Amino acid sequence: MKNFVEELKWRGMLAQIMPGTEEYLLKNQVSAYLGTDPTADSLHIGHLCGIMMLRHLQRCGHKPYLLIGGATGMIGDPSGKSQERNLLDTGTLYHNQEAIKKQVGKFLDFEGNEPNKAEMVNNYDWMKDFSFLDFARTVGKHITVNYMMAKDSVQKRLNGDARDGLSFTEFTYQLLQGYDFLYQYEHYGVRLQLGGNDQWGNMTTGTELIRRTLGAEAEAFCITCPLITKADGKKFGKTESGNVWLDRNRTTPYAFYQFWLNVTDEDAERYIKIFTDLDRETIDALVAEHSKDPGARVLQRRLAEEVTILVHSQEDLDMAIAASNILFGKATKEELAGLDEATLTDVFKDVPHYELPKAELGGKAIDLLCQDGWDIFPSKGEMRKLVKGGGVSLNKEKITAFDRPVTAEDLIDGKYLLVQRGKKNYYLITVK
Repeated sequence: MKNFVEELKWRGMLAQIMPGTEEYLLKNQVSAYLGTDPTADSLHIGHLCGIMMLRHLQRCGHKPYLLIGGATGMIGDPSGKSQERNLLDTGTLYHNQEAIKKQVGKFLDFEGNEPNKAEMVNNYDWMKDFSFLDFARTVGKHITVNYMMAKDSVQKRLNGDARDGLSFTEFTYQLLQGYDFLYQYEHYGVRLQLGGNDQWGNMTTGTELIRRTLGAEAEAFCITCPLITKADGKKFGKTESGNVWLDRNRTTPYAFYQFWLNVTDEDAERYIKIFTDLDRETIDALVAEHSKDPGARVLQRRLAEEVTILVHSQEDLDMAIAASNILFGKATKEELAGLDEATLTDVFKDVPHYELPKAELGGKAIDLLCQDGWDIFPSKGEMRKLVKGGGVSLNKEKITAFDRPVTAEDLIDGKYLLVQRGKKNYYLITVK
């Protein structure tokens, strides 16, 4: 088996590790879990470092468990939060769980007969019939309030700016997460918990609960990955429009691809280690090639390609690249027509938009595109001059006659017209 801890170290994915963890992993095939609360029906790229930890764990011969927090998701974790999370109902949680399972299935092997095939579990299954009295007797008696109060996540909420303080519901979260570790330790043989570095306090509560419940000889370990930030220290994975999601309906593959393509050189060098399967030799070669000609953005392009294929597919990558070429390079009408509607509108979301009544189709281009209130052309005379010089395109095809009719056959996806003036000026018309 490959050395899992060494793999995390060179990739920059190791923040904290309990003493003895690496030695234990080298001697045993270890079952390890990472938990995520199903608070949305998609993961975002902020979750990816943890998911990649599980992926590398399995590739190193160990057995990964993904814990869906169906029970803890109803409560909310105070770690890194300034206010209490909204509580979700069981129907929403189940829907979110199924969506997350489908996404993670692209990263982990849940099939086959290998002893280290991935498993997915839900803590709602063992918490739903657990009464408060049973919980207090089984779990609460082993962990003191003093121990719980000392956790950084609790102290930050109590001493921070949160006006509402810390609810008892959230305060007990670390006990619930600790019990998750104990339950899996006893029922699935899980010996290691993985998570983000903000989870260290909750995770060590789990190892403490295991020792106090089962005895000092019970071996349980924790490893955390760093909370990924950008080179400027700002939060990773956030754009002006919000999170970058793994779900194509929330973030299109094109926008996803563009996110990675536009990271800084410094970030690209870090991210390509964390978010891809590329080995050290390949990455070192890419870094060396990039340093010779940073303008070619070799690192960013390879990073964007690898992560887009991993999260989406080769087909989605091809469409994202084609979409990028439409906006920034040469492309054909066929390539434009090949984009799905979500990608098309995403590519041109920042260009001027206009609406045209469907009844006007069949009219001359010069009349349709030179309407009052539209800024595509200063005047009809200017349009005539530009058309004559080959400077006007409709749906990536040059307009050779300013009075050519624009019909329903010109529509992209049955509703769009893309006008290009010169090389860089685009205008999207929606026909309704």
